[in-house]
Amino acid sequence: MAAALGFLTIFILLAVIMMKKLSPLVALISVPIITAIIGGHGLKIGKFINDGVKSIAPTGTMFIFAILFFGILTDAGTFQPIIDKILKVVGKDPVKIAVGTAILSMIVHLDGSGAVTFLVTVPAMLPLYEALGMRKTTLATIVGLGAGVMNVLPWGGPTLRAATSLKISVTELFNPLFIPVLAGIVFVLFVAVKLGRDEKKRLGNIEHLNINVDNLGEKKESKNFGINIITIIVAIGVLISGKLPPAVVFMIAFCISVVINYPSVKEQKERVDSHAKAALMMASILFAAGAFIGIMQGSGMIKEMSVVMVDIIPKSLGRSMAILVGVISMPASLLFDPDSFYFGILPVLATTAQELGSSAISVARAAILGQMTTGFPVSPLTASTFLLIGLTGVELGEHQKKTIPYAFLTTIVMLIVAVITGVLYK
Repeated sequence: MAAALGFLTIFILLAVIMMKKLSPLVALISVPIITAIIGGHGLKIGKFINDGVKSIAPTGTMFIFAILFFGILTDAGTFQPIIDKILKVVGKDPVKIAVGTAILSMIVHLDGSGAVTFLVTVPAMLPLYEALGMRKTTLATIVGLGAGVMNVLPWGGPTLRAATSLKISVTELFNPLFIPVLAGIVFVLFVAVKLGRDEKKRLGNIEHLNINVDNLGEKKESKNFGINIITIIVAIGVLISGKLPPAVVFMIAFCISVVINYPSVKEQKERVDSHAKAALMMASILFAAGAFIGIMQGSGMIKEMSVVMVDIIPKSLGRSMAILVGVISMPASLLFDPDSFYFGILPVLATTAQELGSSAISVARAAILGQMTTGFPVSPLTASTFLLIGLTGVELGEHQKKTIPYAFLTTIVMLIVAVITGVLYK
């Protein structure tokens, strides 16, 4: 009975979210409550929800202050000098322009927001692509790959969701993946070089073009650049070291950055208000997910579902579960939105892996190498994808055709490195 209700809960959750009958926020709360009532759990549902919300409170807090921290730094123009420098260095060389595009998108995506990355990177680079006659599909692909590989970061949406779903810390989940992610970054730069060379070969001699790089794109005045960069480096360093809880790191970093860049209380309030919508939206999803997880675990549905799946999946696949999840993770972005996958499917896969002799955290690490990380910039299930193609002026099908193979290969590269370094067996 519990297993059947569990599968029914996930099926209904996926259906109402993907068919847009309910928002993820409402679905994550209401669907498991209804099935838990059917299962006869009554008032115990309140305790299930409370336990679930408690378990993800630190993650929700971290995300709120991460958004505020990086939002303040973006408002202060911290990344503008970097943008200006990249534009000057790349000049009129398509290869340098392509690599510069990748680096810029990775740097800007430090805030974990695809929308912000696309809104900053595309307008900065698009005039240069147009002036030289470089294809806009190349711009969309490189920006998407750069943002995608950086979306694995501890404060990125997929990693946060995976950690929340399995009730583990983001540092425990991400830190062993540091080397594989670095390999992914290097591969994206390699792809950028290849695409740049393709453009250079196609365009031929462009030295005769009269282009003033200083007049390209919009400029934002930068203030306190040095101390802001130091704050970022120290915050990320402490975060990765695990010396302080992630929520504490970003709370302290936010306080430092907002006081330094906006000393006036009025300005501080204005800056916080400007980022409140994004922070509240994601935090509410995380807390709703806490309610979902609490009910699914407290009611025993997750445990019973894993028992059923263990009986179905051949025992020989137990040790390979993480690898299989890693291979399908990027394509899964085209079928499942992050909330459906990480809160509905991952817990079942992880629990099943444990029953078959693997580890839940290995499955989670494999999943975040592709599911809505490298996969989010090509997924029709995210608004950011449409923002990217809208800003670059390319069609979705054209963008997917060019980008999906490279996004999939990026995941495979990270997966191979993860296997070699033993990350998926820890």
